Amino acid sequence: MGQPMCYDNIIPPYAENVKLALKIIGMDEIRAEKVEWLWYPYIPFGKITIIEGDPGGGKTTLMLQFAALLSKGEKLSEDSSPRESIRIIYQTAEDGLADTSKPRLESGGADCSQIKVIDESEAPLDMLDERLEQAIIQTGARLVILDPIRAYVGSRVDINRANEVRTVMSTIGRLAEKYKAAVVLIGHLNRSFGGKSSYRGLGSIDFQASARSVLIVGKLRDDPQIRIMAQDKSSLAPEGVPIAFELSKESGFRWIGKYDISIDELLSGFSHESKSELAEKFLRESLANGKVAQSELVEKARFMGISKRVLYGAKKALGVISKKEGTPWFWYLPNEGCKVADI
Repeated sequence: MGQPMCYDNIIPPYAENVKLALKIIGMDEIRAEKVEWLWYPYIPFGKITIIEGDPGGGKTTLMLQFAALLSKGEKLSEDSSPRESIRIIYQTAEDGLADTSKPRLESGGADCSQIKVIDESEAPLDMLDERLEQAIIQTGARLVILDPIRAYVGSRVDINRANEVRTVMSTIGRLAEKYKAAVVLIGHLNRSFGGKSSYRGLGSIDFQASARSVLIVGKLRDDPQIRIMAQDKSSLAPEGVPIAFELSKESGFRWIGKYDISIDELLSGFSHESKSELAEKFLRESLANGKVAQSELVEKARFMGISKRVLYGAKKALGVISKKEGTPWFWYLPNEGCKVADI
């Protein structure tokens, strides 16, 4: 096995003022190819896929169950494609192989002879390490899982600097393309709320930009045993439907199937149905003492993660009355009069 590459040697040619011969490729010279899929439309071969979620959300368990099925050539959830078993490289810097990873694989009935690990006992692995390419060649792996991203970018890479992240991601991307292997990077979400989901990934946005598919895994706040995998980015196909699975001490892992939930609802922890119930409860409590300005209700609901659409749906369901008094509009419950609210 070779030694890990040194980041100091990875310097763009222009930084050394090296003149390169100009080579122009005509589009007529390029042969069009169809995208191959490990799991349509979630994980393509030859590309990078990122799976993100909060710690303890179930993303690693999901990927190990996924690896277990692929090691035996079995079908995946919501997938009818015929399959053969494939070789998998699984690297983790967070869990023990003997006491955590292997028991999870065995619980999924994995053929562990198909799942390989690069020995990191002498030197930690990173995405620029030549041992990664050597392992893909030696094993013929079609799936490479690195968990988590932060551990495998390398200690000298600043995950918040776009140019450094871009170098690492383009290198692992070329490796995936060269060997037609699906590369899955598992990452944590940051703790910020609001804004676009693509900006909740740790580090530079270039992580998400380099991936052809980004999946979010989260759990429902009102039923934490139910976990959802939803597609936040899909550059090569229409976005896939969210898929639910159950994680419990009693029954372990269990696929549930398609689930109706948006990315925003998943990140907030509420399904559409529970958001509606939350909105109705919010209106009942807010209007219990009388009328409240519509603008105030909309603003408070927004801070609770309740959209205008859901709030107005709850208003209709409860029969809330709206009345204009001068310029502002006020809402109040039917038969409650128009007492001034004190909330």
